[in-house]
Amino acid sequence: MQPVVIYSSDWCPYCIRAKQLLTHKGVAFEEIKVDGKPDVRAEMTRKARQTSVPQIWIGSTHVGGCDDLYALERAGKLDALLKA
Repeated sequence: MQPVVIYSSDWCPYCIRAKQLLTHKGVAFEEIKVDGKPDVRAEMTRKARQTSVPQIWIGSTHVGGCDDLYALERAGKLDALLKA
């Protein structure tokens, strides 16, 4: 399995949904919280070129946010990316 990293915020419903999908699939992930951590949020923004959470990486692939993760799942491409 590829390592999965998700930048998130405690009160973000999209973060919760993304983590629920990964958990449902039995995928372990590293969660990096940006709440009250401007330096961590700045790092995420620099890497993702996005300011919103969640921002998700599977291996070296930047997936994007929650909607992008679910789109991969609906297209049947998420499992392959996780195993690549």
